[in-house]
Amino acid sequence: MHQTHHRVVIAVFPDVDLLDATGPAEVFALANREGGGRAAYEVLLAGPGPAGQAVATSAGVRLVTDMSLGDVGTAVDTLLVPGAVDLGPEGPRARIDDDIVDWVRATAPHARRVASVCVGAHLLAAAGVLDGRRATTHWSTAAQLAADHPRVEVDADPIFIRSGRVWTGAGISACLDLALALVAEDHGEDLALAVARQLVVYLRRHGGQSQFSVPISRPASSRRDIDELRQYIGEHLDEDLSAAALAARMCLSERHFSRVFTQETGATPAAYVEAARVEAARRLLETTDQPLEQVALTCGLRSLETLHRAFRRQISTTPAAYRRRFRTA
Repeated sequence: MHQTHHRVVIAVFPDVDLLDATGPAEVFALANREGGGRAAYEVLLAGPGPAGQAVATSAGVRLVTDMSLGDVGTAVDTLLVPGAVDLGPEGPRARIDDDIVDWVRATAPHARRVASVCVGAHLLAAAGVLDGRRATTHWSTAAQLAADHPRVEVDADPIFIRSGRVWTGAGISACLDLALALVAEDHGEDLALAVARQLVVYLRRHGGQSQFSVPISRPASSRRDIDELRQYIGEHLDEDLSAAALAARMCLSERHFSRVFTQETGATPAAYVEAARVEAARRLLETTDQPLEQVALTCGLRSLETLHRAFRRQISTTPAAYRRRFRTA
């Protein structure tokens, strides 16, 4: 049977996320096993030191490299770049390793396709690979990616995104979703499904990564009255929170209020209120057995239909699916 050789090079470096590197490697290994001769993935780990050097990952587990970054050359089918994070007072931030960035910049043009896993997208962006492209990363560093690289169209919700020959994956376990998609592109969905079954995961999971994220609190406004209004909104979700009602509370015209609120919060009044109501609904779905109709009423979404529409817009799933996945005991 004809084989297409795929030389997959995964960059590893100190404190790299372990699963980002080993998850895709396992997918490709299973594709070789399940493919019956169709797949021929050769997975190689390349690191900053010489071949055979152990690299400590973020989990403390050490990976032994097959080659140095400098020995990779131009014979690359798939270049896969994982990431690493530093934890600061404001939460995780993607680490930018200048040596890795320089290597990606030099090597990416020679690869048939380039993919990042989790916060590895920051390394691709720093190397210029994502300029003018739509991309994703872990939800917790998406704001950093957008701020640092305005030429990249950042979308924090998808599990992975393909933009031409460049793929970007979302957080942590999304490395499996991304690798399965690469196998499907190479050898069809039947083989990808066979690998997914062996991994006991979905070939395509429902919804995006926003359903897994925690709310990121917005910074304080420069206006105390807007901050007080935001607190009021959070405490009165089941009341009339239309732009007209909020403007009247602020003693402003609706047009002027909408302009000021959007400028101070980064969201229109309607979008802000809906996001607050969906966040409250998520907490109820996680911690109570309230019927969905009651959840909708409690959070000010009025009806089951409105609750469904808001969930679809905000986190790309349904209330029932969210509860099944995240309901606590």
